[in-house]
Amino acid sequence: MDMLTVSHVSKSFGENRVVDDLSFSVAEHTIFGFIGQNGAGKTTTMNMILGLLKAESGEIRVNGEAVRFGRTPTNAYIGYLPDVPEFYGFMTPGEYLDLCGKVTGMTRAQRERKSAELLDLVGLGGAHKRIQGFSRGMKQRLGIAQALLSDPLLLICDEPTSALDPLGRKEILDLLLHVKDRTTVVFSTHILSDVERICDEAAFLHRGRLALGGKLQELKSIRQSGGLELEFYSAAEAERFKALFPASGSLTALKLTLKQQTQEETRNVLRMLAARNIPVRRIERLEPELEDLFMEMVRE
Repeated sequence: MDMLTVSHVSKSFGENRVVDDLSFSVAEHTIFGFIGQNGAGKTTTMNMILGLLKAESGEIRVNGEAVRFGRTPTNAYIGYLPDVPEFYGFMTPGEYLDLCGKVTGMTRAQRERKSAELLDLVGLGGAHKRIQGFSRGMKQRLGIAQALLSDPLLLICDEPTSALDPLGRKEILDLLLHVKDRTTVVFSTHILSDVERICDEAAFLHRGRLALGGKLQELKSIRQSGGLELEFYSAAEAERFKALFPASGSLTALKLTLKQQTQEETRNVLRMLAARNIPVRRIERLEPELEDLFMEMVRE
């Protein structure tokens, strides 16, 4: 079953078409990466899914129900983490989740149970200091706890790792991977390595249009190879090879890479090495990367 369906949706601000005939779907219990440069239309699309902006055309459905602009009942299915979550800094994490639970009509027993469960889940179970003293990563984790408070069927995260250091990014990605069993996750990003790490499916948004979408392995298979990495026994042998293949790039004095090698091109490399008697310590066929595919797409 598809938890989210976006069908032929468009949105303009004045003469600027920000989202242009956009269509994609997200199956339940998957992690879906929404990829695009800044200004590609990712946040606008998410705001239309939340009913905060009105689509000019097309239809959006969450759990099979149509989204309506304004006070839409489909938001009962959604948990949302904005790119910069705001909190009452004078509160502790427990006090903040208790307030959110009251707003949504949870009983005291429900609030206490869910708050304790979610704070433990996001690694804040022992954090009793005021939120104003939290790091950016701690605030993101608290934001995820708040978004999961009502057991949403769909969790939407807008650029959840963009301003975090490597450790903070890892913590947030691990959390999103962990909650996949309890919800469907859609997160927007321009960090391709984050998508490769945890996503089942992805969509590339470029100038408001869907440039490419599908299962992650299918997208990566569009490029048959990420290239070759060759390691030589000596720098002199590496230089001999580079003279034959000027397009090769240097990783170290002993390691060189060749991009986008077809099977026939790979055979030519091996024949050339044998014909010129250049010994090689290691040859590795590299996995295709989303970054290469994305760069090709935005240059078109």
